[in-house]
Amino acid sequence: MLPASLLLAPLWQNKGRMAVAVLAIALGVALGYAVQLINQSALGEFAQALQTLAGDADLTVRGPRAGFDQALYPRIAQLPEVAVASPMIEIEASIRDQEQPLRLVGVDVFRAGQIQPALLSEVDEFLDSLRADTLFLSPAASEWLDVRIGDAVVVQVGLREVPLRVAGMLRADGSGQRLAAMDIAGAQWLLDRQDRLTRIDIKLRPGADLAAAQARIQALLPSGLYTERPEASVQSTARLTRAYRVNLNVLALVALFTGGLLVFSTQALSVVRRRAQLALLRVLGVTRRGVVALVLAEGALLGMAGAAMGLALGFLLAYLGLRFVGADLGAGYFRGITATPRVEPLALAVFFALGIAVAMLGSLIPALEAARTQPARALKAGDEARAFDRLGSPWPGGVIIVIGGGAAFIPPVNGLPLFGYLAIALLLVGSILLMPRLMTSLLHALPVLRSPAPALAHMQLANAPGPASLSLAAIVAAVSLTVSMAIMVASFRQSLDDWLEHVLPADLYLRAGGAGDTGYLSTGDQHRIAGLTGLRRVEFLRSQQVLLDPSRPRVTLLAREMDPTEPQARVPLVGPHLVPRQGSPPPAWVSEMVADVYGFAPGTVIELPVAGRAVRFTVAGVWRDYARQNGAVLIDRAVYVRLTGDANASDAALWLEPGVAPTDMEARVRAALPGGEGLEFAQPGEIRELSLRIFDRSFAVTYALEAAAVAIGLFGLSSSMASQVLARRREFGMLRHIGMTRLQIGLMLAAEGALTSAVGLIVGCGLGWLIGLILIHVVNRQSFHWSMDLLIPWLPVAAFCTVMLLLATLTAIVSGRQAMGGDAVRAVKEDW
Repeated sequence: MLPASLLLAPLWQNKGRMAVAVLAIALGVALGYAVQLINQSALGEFAQALQTLAGDADLTVRGPRAGFDQALYPRIAQLPEVAVASPMIEIEASIRDQEQPLRLVGVDVFRAGQIQPALLSEVDEFLDSLRADTLFLSPAASEWLDVRIGDAVVVQVGLREVPLRVAGMLRADGSGQRLAAMDIAGAQWLLDRQDRLTRIDIKLRPGADLAAAQARIQALLPSGLYTERPEASVQSTARLTRAYRVNLNVLALVALFTGGLLVFSTQALSVVRRRAQLALLRVLGVTRRGVVALVLAEGALLGMAGAAMGLALGFLLAYLGLRFVGADLGAGYFRGITATPRVEPLALAVFFALGIAVAMLGSLIPALEAARTQPARALKAGDEARAFDRLGSPWPGGVIIVIGGGAAFIPPVNGLPLFGYLAIALLLVGSILLMPRLMTSLLHALPVLRSPAPALAHMQLANAPGPASLSLAAIVAAVSLTVSMAIMVASFRQSLDDWLEHVLPADLYLRAGGAGDTGYLSTGDQHRIAGLTGLRRVEFLRSQQVLLDPSRPRVTLLAREMDPTEPQARVPLVGPHLVPRQGSPPPAWVSEMVADVYGFAPGTVIELPVAGRAVRFTVAGVWRDYARQNGAVLIDRAVYVRLTGDANASDAALWLEPGVAPTDMEARVRAALPGGEGLEFAQPGEIRELSLRIFDRSFAVTYALEAAAVAIGLFGLSSSMASQVLARRREFGMLRHIGMTRLQIGLMLAAEGALTSAVGLIVGCGLGWLIGLILIHVVNRQSFHWSMDLLIPWLPVAAFCTVMLLLATLTAIVSGRQAMGGDAVRAVKEDW
């Protein structure tokens, strides 16, 4: 067994460089653990919120958000297998002075008490539970709305404002959801949901066969309604958010991967400098396995220290993220959910082990190289250069890159772009293995300057690229990640901006009820708007949500005026479109999400649940939609009104006469409509600005992870260059002996830093472009089913590369201060 001094002495001797490696591992673990904590907490709170609604139910009947005929309820409740059936209305209610809606449920207190006790309140006066104008709030909703018992909550219904008195608080269930409950009859009457239900929760009799009961109930349901287990809603939402969560986790682990590369370069350079020491250990009887164990143990210590620091930092980041950004990290998936990070031993152990594993993996290749070295050769002076001979072969890196390129064309696995991630990883690893060959080729292609210092730097790097290539491992990974994400984000942002310009052709837009379900424009409201002077044209849109597959979230059904011969005038089509023949089912245009997930291709005939029955439509085209993450289907509004009898509208687009200001038209509309002060108006520029601001907020975490990876890369470059300078003291001493000045050595080091970072930036930018293509056309498409146009942000990338080049050059100059000082005689004393 090797003494502890052999393990700790090398780490202590290189404590500065090792500290940087520990910080890199800590930062990678912290980011990954923080994202995991946030995602885990959000999903846990969401699952608990749904459990509150479902209670002890065995089955749930649900369908479109607009609901279904309540005549279905007695047919289900009278089935012999059913012990209790609890009818419910679940609404996202628009609240005055609030941007987000409040989840409001109407329940039958006599039925809900047997299945969903958390939806009841312990009130002094039971009749308050049956009054139509009272409601009960969860603690989170009470705090959010800043109301107490006796206060009023104003709900928008159509354009009317309906005040509801807070009669009590719901029983605390430990969840942080914003929830309100009221009597179902009052909800139907006051919220304009007469004779409608949105779900029925069912508790079966003891001994009833669950599968048989589910099949029997399903047979009673019209099109668009499904019977499922209550936990299916959690699974469908988890499936929707899975791609986003996995992408965040992968992006966070890239920082850890970059830290592992930094450990690799640090350990590799350390092993090269200690080549003679390790060879002496072999001569003294230490086996090859012992040498490998020694180097791996060093890496494990680095990993343990970094992982411990990272877990503490990760918990802090998760707490701050949940408090100031939200459980969805700005993506809008978990609205109305408040969460706090919860430590689970399994996740803690996994990320601690991951930090150690990454550090040990980074030390594996240097450990094997140290064990393979012949002791007799390693004890000779100048043998360090042979340690880099294996890096000169292009075959390993080339083969890995080819395999990575092929992996990018493999379809997703269970909806996740696993092979896309694999392709990115293989391209990174292959490019790093090719760095010595790439550096040699690029430097030989550059002209050699006549000045002695730059010329020496050029020849040093061109003829001995191994040490510099190792120092570039982390910087290449960081630069390629940053450039690829910059390309993807810029492409996405520009595509979103172009999309907004296409879908916002009007001069003014209005919405009734914001993000909730309760606001709408009646036919009378629409006639009043259309009759206003100063309007050149007005279009109304109706938005509903229907359930096409119980294992997935609802899809938005849009009804607006469409011309089947020129649909591209209304929506940005992707690919060809067709005009249905006379007598064929009416046309429907599906978003890319729906086309990919449900397989709806142009020309196919599909069935959509409309007004409780399956209606056939012909898919006439696929369109790009960035607004609805669950997917959307667009049909002509006249067809929708004929099928449903629903002539209400959710939104309106107004084209104004020349000379009419949007603010003037807004005032006219508000004055013409009773309750017009509750309308939301926006001009196209305002909508575009708000959408892009939301986009930037959604990618705020991405920007932070990019900055972390770049910081790790810069630390790695600084540490590696400093260690190389210290290892070349004898070389600098000899140069001082033959007449080079301190200034010339400083210029040589600056030139080496500039050339090294230039090569890293060139390779990183090229690799980043390839990874950007994979992110856009593989990872993003397979994860979110959005297409986008490629855009390279030349100016930001050039500015980024310039800053990186200057920082790397400055790092080389600072690192060389020790080489320019000291006694030249002492520097070469070891060679006497």
